[in-house]
Amino acid sequence: MTGGPGEPGTDRTRRFGRTELPPDLEQALRRAVRLEWITIVMLAVTVTLVIVVMGSSQAMKAAWIEDMLSFIPPLAFLIAVRVINRPPTEKRPYGNHRAMGVGHLVAAVALLVMGAYLIIDSGSGLLMAEHPPIGTFHLFGHTVWQGWFMMAVMLLSIPGPVILGRMKIKIAEQLHDKVLYADADMNKADWQTGVATIVGVGGVGLGLWWFDSAAAIFVGLSILKDGATNVGTALSDLADTRARTIEGAEEHPLVRQAETQALTFAWVRHAGARIRDEGHVFHTELFVVPAPGAALTVDALEDLRQSVADLDWKLEDVAIVPVSELPAEVHGGTPQDKQSEGGGR
Repeated sequence: MTGGPGEPGTDRTRRFGRTELPPDLEQALRRAVRLEWITIVMLAVTVTLVIVVMGSSQAMKAAWIEDMLSFIPPLAFLIAVRVINRPPTEKRPYGNHRAMGVGHLVAAVALLVMGAYLIIDSGSGLLMAEHPPIGTFHLFGHTVWQGWFMMAVMLLSIPGPVILGRMKIKIAEQLHDKVLYADADMNKADWQTGVATIVGVGGVGLGLWWFDSAAAIFVGLSILKDGATNVGTALSDLADTRARTIEGAEEHPLVRQAETQALTFAWVRHAGARIRDEGHVFHTELFVVPAPGAALTVDALEDLRQSVADLDWKLEDVAIVPVSELPAEVHGGTPQDKQSEGGGR
């Protein structure tokens, strides 16, 4: 076998730290890497074409900035995938999974700042009633309005992000990858930008000068919204909030599943999980209150730990903590939960 750990295109098993990915997820990761490289090539072509035709249009300027920002999520993903592949060390006992969270935060802040910049810049142009000059080209002896070229470039830029975004969403959910999910959000902003820019340039052609700035402001609002949402999610993860779904809307179901699994053991009276999201994987502390008279052995604890870890590949680090009562910050399972599950082992 050739290539280093985590290198795309090699036959070596792919890992997230010490977690060896199942074959289907290994394939999904390779596909995600390919999609990100395709995205980068597509953006390079689009950015070049936009520069050629953009002229003085605020909408085209906004589209160009948005396309430049679109490089950040795929680059963050490709770098983070290599970093997190490194196994835990004495210096980094939890591994390097936070690299994904850092990449997510960097991409989100860039979106937030540039969205705000576009709104302020385009808004000032609208308030000052700046009329964007859209010139003409001389092509094969004919004078052609430059706006047609602008709209053609934007029209060509729409299908790629639509297709890539849909493909990335599915893989992001499989891998629990929030950088890839943010990139899919960015792809949605890309095609919306294309549509808004076409409307803005077309409005100028019809004599509605303010359409150009209005379209740029719409693009800025879209970027600002994506940035604010992703900044909130990234900060929550880095601040060790309870693990949530990839959209950040609700608690991740693995929290309750881990507690329910613990209650299937006869010697467990109560169980409560404290799970934090480290990137792709979760660090899990499972607090258990032993039943009265239960013989607590190392083997019993190890059986429980392995049983919980086997629930899902994302449960990379599982620590079993016997306690006399559950900590206040975990809601935990109850004896009624255990009865509803039907006995124990």
